[in-house]
Amino acid sequence: HLFNYLLMLSLNVLLTLVSVKEAHYTEKKKKEKEKLMSSDGSIMALEDIPKTSSSDPQKSEISTYFSKADLFNPFFTHHSDNPELILISKPLNGDNYFGWKRAMVQALNSKNKLGFVNGSIKVPSEETDPEGYAIWSRCNDMVHSWIVNSCDLEIAHSVTYYPIAHEVWEDLYEHFSQAYYTKLKSLWDELATHSDIAQADRQKLMQFLMGLNETYSAIRGQILLMNHLPSIRQAYSSISQEEKQCLLSSVHTNTDSSSSAAAMAVHSKPTPSATGKT
Repeated sequence: HLFNYLLMLSLNVLLTLVSVKEAHYTEKKKKEKEKLMSSDGSIMALEDIPKTSSSDPQKSEISTYFSKADLFNPFFTHHSDNPELILISKPLNGDNYFGWKRAMVQALNSKNKLGFVNGSIKVPSEETDPEGYAIWSRCNDMVHSWIVNSCDLEIAHSVTYYPIAHEVWEDLYEHFSQAYYTKLKSLWDELATHSDIAQADRQKLMQFLMGLNETYSAIRGQILLMNHLPSIRQAYSSISQEEKQCLLSSVHTNTDSSSSAAAMAVHSKPTPSATGKT
């Protein structure tokens, strides 16, 4: 009887140990499953987990895994995102605002943070939604730092005390877009002034050329065929030179004609023998 009792006791102890070990194994697998569960409820299969290669023992056994919900969530931050990050190579210096703005929009959009500067992401209530406000505040501060880091030192000092990234963005727009527009408008006005003068000069030139008689048709045609029309003064100078050349040619022609007429008169003068005088 003692032997049977000891045998039964040993079997009970063995079964208890097996049950405890099985429960421990089940709990371990459950925890591993929870680690692999993403925020949207999907589970990464164990066979999809990249294993550590023997050549790179320091690499994590499980690669960083993001669900689609994370990638489309503007409050999601990558492990490489930090307040010291500089998004673009050329900082805002006051003269390059629109180029700087375009580069910043592209950089923020690539990180799904554009809503923090264009006003589409609203500030949660700190009283009614403290958790949401804390998440928003963390992302807002990071975007705020990215904007300030992308400005020259003097400009950065002027906006660094704005608490909200959207306010920084709007202040830069109001300040530098107006300055840029003012500078551009002054250039437009100056160009328009020169354009008006050039247009008036062209009209005067055409009136002058079209008013000439047919004597100057050759030089007028040459001027009109030029790739770049001369000024009214240059055209007048060309016409004057042409007129002088015409006058000189006329004088030479008249002189030659007079000389020929005189020579003919000398040759046609009667000789004494022709008149019968001795």
